Amino acid sequence: MTDPTTPVVVAARRTPIGTAGHALRDVTVDQLAAAALGAVASNVAAAGFSAPLGHVVLGNCMGPGGNVARVSALEAGLPTDVPAMTVDLQCGSGLAAVTTAAALVRSGSAELVLAGGAESASTAPWRAWPPGPDGGEPRRYTRAPFAPAETGDPEMGVAADDLARLAGISRERQDAYAARSHARAAAAITSGRFARELVPVGGLDRDERVRASLGRDTLARLRPAFVESGTVSAGNSCGISDGAAVVGLVSEQVRAAAGAPGLAILDWAVSGVDPRLPGRGPVPAIRTVLQRNGIGLDDLDVVEVNEAFAGQVLACCDELGLDDERVCVEGGALALGHPWGASGAVLLVRLFSQLVTGDAARSGLGLAAIAVGGGQGVAVLVERVG
Repeated sequence: MTDPTTPVVVAARRTPIGTAGHALRDVTVDQLAAAALGAVASNVAAAGFSAPLGHVVLGNCMGPGGNVARVSALEAGLPTDVPAMTVDLQCGSGLAAVTTAAALVRSGSAELVLAGGAESASTAPWRAWPPGPDGGEPRRYTRAPFAPAETGDPEMGVAADDLARLAGISRERQDAYAARSHARAAAAITSGRFARELVPVGGLDRDERVRASLGRDTLARLRPAFVESGTVSAGNSCGISDGAAVVGLVSEQVRAAAGAPGLAILDWAVSGVDPRLPGRGPVPAIRTVLQRNGIGLDDLDVVEVNEAFAGQVLACCDELGLDDERVCVEGGALALGHPWGASGAVLLVRLFSQLVTGDAARSGLGLAAIAVGGGQGVAVLVERVG
């Protein structure tokens, strides 16, 4: 399913994911990204790839503005003649950065591109609306609009509650899924399955949020977090987080010449849905990319869907007819956390670990998908090569 111009991931690393305000509270977004960029650049060189670095593309949502990718690339010590670009597709930024990089490789514009995403919720600057014409105090600016107010621009937690209710996802099922995510991530940490992908930073060498003992009984005691009579709680929602993830991409021709295994990016899709139910975004994106390639859900070996909310992931699985047991088999964002601009790239790092570098690595197909505020979804289809 590949040709010489197919973009291939040949290295993939991420920082541990920290809970906002905790272990990584003093590490800026460019420092997080630089750690992952430096590790991937070293891995690419060690694997025998001598292609010149042509571009850096990073996703980011809430950083200090400017060009986070350029600052991060220079912070990492990359050559000053390598251009860098920052992409903002909100929670889909990390995946959008990688697909942008993939297009650069496929077009022949660059032989080697480093791409991914970074987010530091802890150090993101506070912004404020200026006083109005009648004066008064500045008002705290909490977030950008995801959609026009008249179209529907709900807070993500409220939207997740609405989706869970419409899809008939019970509180019990959401809590069970969240507990499973933590248990799976804890098992992966204990067995060392995350070790190859992690780049310690800020004194943190493991994902901070994971709780091995978090059970359904504990989760059931938590009150609804967003809607008084809702089913979405802090326990079955992702955490606000800090972290970065980066991959290195070359063409299949370059990969084959070096003889190293990799993860070919076969295709990707971005779709739109009702902005009042943004959590549905992955559904049409996944359908598009699978149908376009003549692939069914049963053909997929590894599935990584960003776990923003348990109810949201379960609603997508039910609509697709996807067994939720197959999703994030080593734990997902409910346990690890959700560093917005990085999360899409984290999914690809996880696929690379499971299909390429892990002890149980095997040939096969993988899928990464993520929902985006404003009613969008991104899906990327990959296959191990080499």
